Amino acid sequence: MARVSASVYSSHTPAIGAALDLGKSTQDYWKPVFAGFDPSKAWLQQHTPDAIVLVYNDHATSFSLEMVPTFAIGTAERFEVADEGWGPRPVPPVFGHPELAAHIAQSVIQDDFDLTVVNRLDVDHGLTVPLSLMCGQPQAWPCPIIPFAVNVVLYPPPSGKRCYSLGKAIRKAIDSFDKNLNVQVWGTGGMSHQLQGPRAGLINTEWDNAFLDRLIADPEGLSAMPHIEYVREAGSEGIELVMWLIARGAMSDKAPKVVHRFYHVPASNTAVGHLILENQ
Repeated sequence: MARVSASVYSSHTPAIGAALDLGKSTQDYWKPVFAGFDPSKAWLQQHTPDAIVLVYNDHATSFSLEMVPTFAIGTAERFEVADEGWGPRPVPPVFGHPELAAHIAQSVIQDDFDLTVVNRLDVDHGLTVPLSLMCGQPQAWPCPIIPFAVNVVLYPPPSGKRCYSLGKAIRKAIDSFDKNLNVQVWGTGGMSHQLQGPRAGLINTEWDNAFLDRLIADPEGLSAMPHIEYVREAGSEGIELVMWLIARGAMSDKAPKVVHRFYHVPASNTAVGHLILENQ
């Protein structure tokens, strides 16, 4: 049977992708960011899964603000890299896993989560930047990837509790898939940042690290955090962190093994956070 072996958590700042694409990753400003993911690249090479469920948010690229699903799963065989206004990133296309994606959709919807099933989807930096941080600049991504989009752009986003419960439903779905697959679930976005208004540029290092502590040791308690705390403490875009709770919910109920933890300020106008957790 299939199983979830690990979860990966990463910021998806678009400037990180631009820095890599433009050959700036060794510059003094960016070097610490990319160095923080060097152990993660080595780990992924040794623990390449059969499939990744990658939780991210679309940035009004494939879903305009006229129609934004709360949860959407990509079920296609291939996903093109989106043009976000300056041309698509020079990264490989994403190849999906339609059979596993359809199974997850079936199982999760029967568990009363209303997913939007998407058969054509262009993926933006929310998905490609974490892949670049973990894989570098390969000719092809190392395994099939199932895009799982969450609305954290248009109010109201889903609650942390709902996201954590959804992660558990995804784990149940993967556990019931009748092929021997090693699956990882990745949660992306965050950490603290705000892009507009009087608090633009907000970074809350103390709160970010407390979030990482609780994500590891007390995810259920963390899932009860209300939206207003994310906004007040982590900025208007800090709400992206609810997506990390989906990946955490997909893990075993036993305490995970912390493989790697990294935090860096700044990267553009955000705090970069990163974790790798393995099921014991």
